Amino acid sequence: MKTLKSLSIFILLISLISCKPSSNKDASNAKGETDLPRVAIAGIAIESSTFSPALTQEEAFHAKTGTAVFDYYPFLSTDSVNRGRAVWFPTIKGHALPGGTVTKEAYESLLGKTLEMLKKNLPYDGLFLDIHGAMSVVGMDDAEGDFISRIREVVGYQTLISTSMDLHGNVSETLAKNSDLITCYRMAPHEDAIQSKKRALENLLDRLESGLGKPKFKAWIPVPILLPGEKTSTRIEPGKSLYAQVDPITKRDGVIDAAIWIGYAWADEPRNHAVVMVTGDNQEAVSKGAEELAERFWEVRNDFVFVAPTATLEESLKLAFSSKKKPYIISDMGDNPTAGGAGDVTWTLEKLLNRSEFKSDNGKSLIYASIPGPEFVEKAMEVGLGGEVDAFAGAAVDNRFAPPIRLKGTITAIEKGDKNAEVEVVVKVGSASVIVTKKRKPYHRESDFTDLGLDPRNSDILVVKIGYLVPELYNMRGDWNMALTPGGVDQDLERLGYQRIKRPMFPLDENMEHPDLSARFMAESGK
Repeated sequence: MKTLKSLSIFILLISLISCKPSSNKDASNAKGETDLPRVAIAGIAIESSTFSPALTQEEAFHAKTGTAVFDYYPFLSTDSVNRGRAVWFPTIKGHALPGGTVTKEAYESLLGKTLEMLKKNLPYDGLFLDIHGAMSVVGMDDAEGDFISRIREVVGYQTLISTSMDLHGNVSETLAKNSDLITCYRMAPHEDAIQSKKRALENLLDRLESGLGKPKFKAWIPVPILLPGEKTSTRIEPGKSLYAQVDPITKRDGVIDAAIWIGYAWADEPRNHAVVMVTGDNQEAVSKGAEELAERFWEVRNDFVFVAPTATLEESLKLAFSSKKKPYIISDMGDNPTAGGAGDVTWTLEKLLNRSEFKSDNGKSLIYASIPGPEFVEKAMEVGLGGEVDAFAGAAVDNRFAPPIRLKGTITAIEKGDKNAEVEVVVKVGSASVIVTKKRKPYHRESDFTDLGLDPRNSDILVVKIGYLVPELYNMRGDWNMALTPGGVDQDLERLGYQRIKRPMFPLDENMEHPDLSARFMAESGK
C-alpha cells in the first residue's frame, strides 16, 4: 500500500508539472518553453558634436535594463499584440540628451554591460537594435559601427538584426553590412519616432515568422550632402516632398523598407554625410528605389532653406520688438542642447541682459531658457523664494564665446526633481526671467515653463536654446525667428572648420560634379 501510495503521489506531481502554464513571454522563459522567436533588445543613443568641448559621461544615458526597457516602447506593452509575438530578452537601452563626444570609458562600460547581458541568454533569432546613429566616442570614427560589430561577435550572424535610427544619424558601410534590416524616421521634427521604431520591430518579427529571414538585397548609396536639420525639416519643401516618396517605394513588390538619412552635420568624421538605403528580396526593385531617392535628393539640394527666417541676434530682436504677436520666439541655435551644444554658452544671454529694453521691471517681458549654473542654483536654494541672489552661471564647459555671466536678481521659482535638470530656478533680472539649471535641459513643452510659474504665451519674447521648434512650441508661437548664434552646433557650417569629412561635399563644395549615385549592394551580414 505504501508503494502504491508513493507511486500515485509521483504520478500526480508529474501531471501538475506538465500542466503548469508558462509565466510570461519575456526573458524569464527557459529555452524550449515556446516555439516563438527569441528576440533581444539593445541600444544606446546620442547625438555628439565634435565641435563642442563638452564630454558625455555614462550617467547622461539614464540607461534602463531588463524589463524596464519596455517602458520606451508602447507597442511592447504587456497587453500588446507584439509583446506576444516573441520571447523577449531586453538588455540595456540608454538615451542621452545630445551633447559632446562620449568618453571612451562611458562607451566601453555601456557596451560591456550590453554584451554581458546578451551572453546570458544565447542564442537569439532576432535583435532589435535601437540607436540614433550620431554618437561620437573619443578616439573612434564610427561608434555605431563598432557597437554592432562587437554585438555580432557575441550573437553571431544567424541572428537577424533590425536597426532603428534617427534620420539625422550616419550609416557607415560597417553599420549597413551588419544590419540585416534597417530604417529611420521620416519626419523632422520626429513626430513619427515611435511609429518608426515599431516599423523596425515589426519588419523583424514578420521576417522571423514567415521564415524569410535576411533580405536578399541591401542597397546603400552615400550621398555627398551635409546639411543641418534646420534646413531639412519635412514641414516644408523640398524635405516634405522628398520624404513623401519613401513610403510608396516600400509598397513595391520585393521591397521591405526604404530610408533617407540626412546625416549629422556637427561631427567631423568620414561617415558624416547623407545616405539612402533600400532593403528587399527583388534586386531590381531595391536598386531602382534606392537610386530614385538618391537622385531626387541630389536634384533638390539647392532648394533646402532654413525652416524659419534667420538673422543675427540683433536683427532678430528688432523683429521681436516690432511684433505685436505673443510670444515672439527666438531660437538660440548655436548652442542648442538638443543638437549637441554644450548648452552653457552665455553669449546670447549676455547680449540680451545688456539691452535697455530689459533693464527695468516694466520693460519688455522676456523668458530665457536656459543656462546651467550649479553654483548659482545652490545659492538660490540658500536664499529661497523671494530672496535676492548675486552669482555667476554658464560657460563652465564652453567659454569660447563669452565668460560666465553674472546674474543679480530675485528668485521667483525653485523646482526639484527634473530628470535632466535635477534642480531649476528662475531669477528675475529687470524684466527678464532667466531659467538657471543644475544640469542642462531642453525646454520643449509649455509645462516646462508653467511648472516654474512662467506664462510663455503672454511673454513678449521667448528665447530658447533650440533649432527648429518642436510641435508644442511651434503651435504656441505668435511669431518666430532663428538667430544665427555661436556655439558647438553653429548653423554656419563654413565656420566649423571641417578637417576629416569626405570631400567634395555639398554645400561646402558648391560646384562639385554630379556624384556616383548608383546602388551599392551590401553583402549579407557575416559574408
